[in-house]
Amino acid sequence: MFYYVLKYVILGPLLRLLFRPRIAGLEHIPEDGAAIVAGNHLSFSDHFLMPAIIKRRITFLAKAEYFTGPGLKGRLTAAFFRSAGQIPVDRSGKEAGQAAIREGLGVLSKGELLGIYPEGTRSHDGKLYKGKVGVAVMALRAGVPVIPCAMVGTFEIQPPGQKLPKIKQVTVRFGEPMEFSRYEGMENEKAAIRAITDEIMYAILELSGQEYVDRYAADVKAELEPAKKFPRRRR
Repeated sequence: MFYYVLKYVILGPLLRLLFRPRIAGLEHIPEDGAAIVAGNHLSFSDHFLMPAIIKRRITFLAKAEYFTGPGLKGRLTAAFFRSAGQIPVDRSGKEAGQAAIREGLGVLSKGELLGIYPEGTRSHDGKLYKGKVGVAVMALRAGVPVIPCAMVGTFEIQPPGQKLPKIKQVTVRFGEPMEFSRYEGMENEKAAIRAITDEIMYAILELSGQEYVDRYAADVKAELEPAKKFPRRRR
């Protein structure tokens, strides 16, 4: 119930008023039945803008940290994400990835829309990074189409570290549904799920126009962390 209050009464109208989103390809979202919406992830604002635009309810796999923050702020954030129907996902290892797949398949088994960011984390520099294969595994196991989605301009309004977004127009593009029945029964074959994932990421790239980096965003971020903690001193 609270999901629809947020979408149609509180948050949705406010987001449309502030960011005046230009929308393309909304007709590609099926009116009913299970499907995966796979998008790029540039900003914290993405969590709210895409659901505000899509007419149907969409459930996202959200990082567990949103549900475990300390203090009053942490409790309010967790309550908000739960009320919005988001599912916490632990991203700390291989078993955690399997748990995320089980949660996603549970959503799809009910004939609902599942939202996922194949990059696994927000882009720290606005580029599109290599996708993780969970999206391909879920698409094959559930036998559902994948709709690619590109958020354009959200990095500029709220890059990582910026608490409040700038008021500026953004664009959201949806591509044609992608189906992978030709790979049926191959969800355990690494080459197949890698090929599917890369195909999905290329579709997102075509919609977003981003620069592509053939590495996982989390790995690149990890390499940058020491430089942030211990910046070189000027001589």
